[in-house]
Amino acid sequence: TYTRLAPHPTLHNRFFSPPPSPLSVSPAADPAVISPQDPTLLIGSSLVATCTVSPDFPLKAEDLYWTLNGRRLPATSYSTLGPSTLSVALAHLNGSRQQSGDNLVCHSRDGGILAGSCLYVGLPPEKPVNITCWSKNMKDLTCKWAPGTEGETFLHTNYTLKYKRRWYGQDNTCQEYHTAGTYSCHIPKDLALFTPYEIWVEASNRLGVAVSDVVMLDILDVVTTDPPSDVHVSRVGDLEDQLSVRWSSPPALKDFLFQAKYQIQYRVEDSSEWKVVDDVGNQTSCRLAGLRPGTVYFVQVRCNPFSIYGSKKAGIWSDWSNPTAASTPRSERVAGGCDPKGGEQNTTLRRELKQFFGWVKKHAYGCSNLGIKLYDQWRVWLQKSHKTRNQV
Repeated sequence: TYTRLAPHPTLHNRFFSPPPSPLSVSPAADPAVISPQDPTLLIGSSLVATCTVSPDFPLKAEDLYWTLNGRRLPATSYSTLGPSTLSVALAHLNGSRQQSGDNLVCHSRDGGILAGSCLYVGLPPEKPVNITCWSKNMKDLTCKWAPGTEGETFLHTNYTLKYKRRWYGQDNTCQEYHTAGTYSCHIPKDLALFTPYEIWVEASNRLGVAVSDVVMLDILDVVTTDPPSDVHVSRVGDLEDQLSVRWSSPPALKDFLFQAKYQIQYRVEDSSEWKVVDDVGNQTSCRLAGLRPGTVYFVQVRCNPFSIYGSKKAGIWSDWSNPTAASTPRSERVAGGCDPKGGEQNTTLRRELKQFFGWVKKHAYGCSNLGIKLYDQWRVWLQKSHKTRNQV
């Protein structure tokens, strides 16, 4: 009778380990050997593998069968090459189901595992593309990239980000990977300012190596910062369609010579659609106008530090601040009976004022002092006119 032995060591414990055999053979003896062992193949390739039983074990070729990833392969793909050697032919191989390799196993008739081999079927890596980097407050550097047009190689692929000062020959290798996504790396310290860097990514797997184009950058040109802090949103007196937004500039950059521009986005409580105010400039306050009365709004602010120490680059936007909520006052208008002619006149007046204000907004942008001043005067006059009519 045949007693199962421990599986071939190349299976790396991915199969069960039967108890030690009582047969008097060398402890290093294997029940069988598969050739080729752990091959690497391109997708679409064909393979003929052989399983040869050791002379120390009383098994013949007709006592053997093959499985791939646990599925028994058809006998029509087998060939007997000798008394104790059975081959299997695999055609048009697909990419490996797992990056650690597909399991090709030779079994004895009773299901025992005699030997195994890992098939690595895939593609060579493509050249990494779209390298983008940013520095948080000039203290570090994070870069991310895309793996190529296809991306999937079906094999374990290593990505290594390398960098060096442009005028110095020593290559450095980034160590902290996956900090901003799957294809990213973080350099936490020891970066020089006022010095251009060369940055590139190397991709490698069992089928080859691909190297990205080199990106040249200066830390000062890719600075971003924390979201603006102390964001406050409040009402503007009794004006029912306005909110005032104030915030503080990034504290981490307060000791550096730089400029900043800001963006605001806001939405009503029951909507997921944000409206963006692009014309805030370098102010740390802004008036949102044309809002709905009696409505809760969520507001966020972000910062773009630029021209740091004279850099000519546009800068990189920070993340948005956490949402801050506030509500506009409810309208004081009283629904009541008005004569039709008066209503028609009021509608016409509103239309004309709306057209006038549209012109003002177009020529005096939203957060500019001129636009707000004119708008305030118009809103106060309109509210007073409503109150006067309601009292008559």
